[in-house]
Amino acid sequence: MANFGFPDLRLVEAYRVAADEARSGPHAEIVLRDSRDFSTLAEATADATLVIGTTSARKRDVQLEIKRLEDAAITVKQHSGRIALLFGSEKFGLSNDDMCHCHWLVRIPTVEGATSMNLGQAVAVTLYEMVRQAPKIETVESEEQLAPAGMLDEFTDRLYEALQLSGYVHAQNINEKLRRLARRMHLREIDAVMWLGIVRQILWKLKKEN
Repeated sequence: MANFGFPDLRLVEAYRVAADEARSGPHAEIVLRDSRDFSTLAEATADATLVIGTTSARKRDVQLEIKRLEDAAITVKQHSGRIALLFGSEKFGLSNDDMCHCHWLVRIPTVEGATSMNLGQAVAVTLYEMVRQAPKIETVESEEQLAPAGMLDEFTDRLYEALQLSGYVHAQNINEKLRRLARRMHLREIDAVMWLGIVRQILWKLKKEN
């Protein structure tokens, strides 16, 4: 991370013994020292307006758009908000629950029969591609700022609660489906505030009647 200018390392349910004993290249100790621990992925990505998961996407129904790494890097350059890149564990990668926090996924193109990569290698290749592209395209800051992931999660949590009270919830994994739906909507922050207010009012009314 330090090699490519990414100083903000966030760890979710980290195995602290391994994290504290990690050894890296020159200046990387600062990244490890300043890393932050979170108990949930939602907390770790709450301030991000674009959350990108990484996956080999082999033999899995991920139900999300998957971009090649080089294409994803171009999109990242055009995004003006905070971006979170998610990497799963060495052994299992990202779970389906992890992926429902993502706007879309990215994969490193590898040859058939050799799709598995060491986690450190995958991180290095991904971050290199992010900085290898042409200089960042200037974007105009405006009211079009997308809603951060934390606001989207609060919206879907309140919506799920309202749907439960209304008797609508029947399908399995409805909360995951709501998270994916909210991210597909690409809500502006100003619109997310309005929708959150609407859902809160509906929820208040339902609780009052019950």
